[in-house]
Amino acid sequence: MARFSADVYQNEFLPDGGTDVHAIVTVACTEAGVAGQGGQGDAGEIIIVDTSGSMGHAGMEAAKQAATVALGQIVDGTWFAVVAGNHRAYLAYPTVQSGPGMVRMNAQTRAMAGRAIASFRPDGGTAIGSWLLLTRDLFGSVPGLAQKHAVLLTDGENHNESEVQLDAAIQRATGVFQCDCRGVGVAWKVSEVRKIAQALLGTVDIIPHPNQMAAVFAELMQASMARGVAEARLRVWAPQGSQVLFVRQVAPTVEELTGRGTPVNDLTRDFPTGSWADESRDYHVAVRLAARALGQEQLAARVQVVVRDEVQAQALVKAQWSADELLTTRINPEVAHYTGQTELAEAIQEGLAAKAVGDEGTATLRLGRAVQLAAATGNEEATTRLRKVVEVEDEGTGTVRLKREVDRADEMALDTASTKTTRIRS
Repeated sequence: MARFSADVYQNEFLPDGGTDVHAIVTVACTEAGVAGQGGQGDAGEIIIVDTSGSMGHAGMEAAKQAATVALGQIVDGTWFAVVAGNHRAYLAYPTVQSGPGMVRMNAQTRAMAGRAIASFRPDGGTAIGSWLLLTRDLFGSVPGLAQKHAVLLTDGENHNESEVQLDAAIQRATGVFQCDCRGVGVAWKVSEVRKIAQALLGTVDIIPHPNQMAAVFAELMQASMARGVAEARLRVWAPQGSQVLFVRQVAPTVEELTGRGTPVNDLTRDFPTGSWADESRDYHVAVRLAARALGQEQLAARVQVVVRDEVQAQALVKAQWSADELLTTRINPEVAHYTGQTELAEAIQEGLAAKAVGDEGTATLRLGRAVQLAAATGNEEATTRLRKVVEVEDEGTGTVRLKREVDRADEMALDTASTKTTRIRS
């Protein structure tokens, strides 16, 4: 049975008139088990493969191999399906006209699905929203699925449907299933695919070369099968008269959860975290209180991990008003670290967006700030990726020059990795 723990890192002391409390809550899960075998219900997996004409022969062959490899990682007994998508979506396997659109994995169904994948041919355009809607319907066709996860591969922009149509499809899929998204090559749009992944509690990344797809898909499916906890929620209580400023995941990636809270009662909201393996994640919780007199104490927030409406772990965020400046001005290192990491993600994305529209001044300023933040927070991966896009003159001051010749894949890799964070150095 899975075990959860929760720990708080904060400076609880506020100055006279102080109102805002910040805390990092580290949640850890152990003994998560295997997807679909933890007593919460069955697991479902759907592999979504771009079969548009832009994939070409070589890309399509690599995608077919990757999808077949992913099939091999799905645990027997798991419900699964394969979706092929171009300017429309179709159910490649199982071949059914009614009833459940998924079947349980075993040696026979794995082989049949592999034969269906082998028949894929590149043709047509790209309408990712239709792929998401079919995936949503397929998961809905199997009653009692507790864990619903998909992997999505695309190589191009969503040309065959409007942004409004895609946004509507994302909205309909949100809360129904999780989806890890990967783009192969450099013709797809990072912001478009990131929007899907973030809404569906998944990840986004680039696969620079088709021959890397199989290894990536194997890793994605192995990770999904290791998530033995189908779904957990972060339950945040704050006292009467307070305001929860934000709740966001800050490790291993930055994910904004504030707008996703659902009310439990007048003082409590649940925030989705998706499925869990043996892992730990950090959350930044910020609450605004009414100021109290010096010497008074107050519980600022109660943060709980909830699985199937049962509390698995709890952490308390506290506030105490003090006239001692040595206490009130102390900076909590965890809070400072993740504040910097969140700003780093924003600086990278804003800098690349400015560069894309030819605003070199803003691009230089924001990417320079990103270099400064990456160095200060010890994010070596971000530093390495940034140096492929800018010439660094001084890390400490964030003085950089834009490189004139940049590999498009390097730029996209920096963009997709912008939300990845590093934990505080000991």
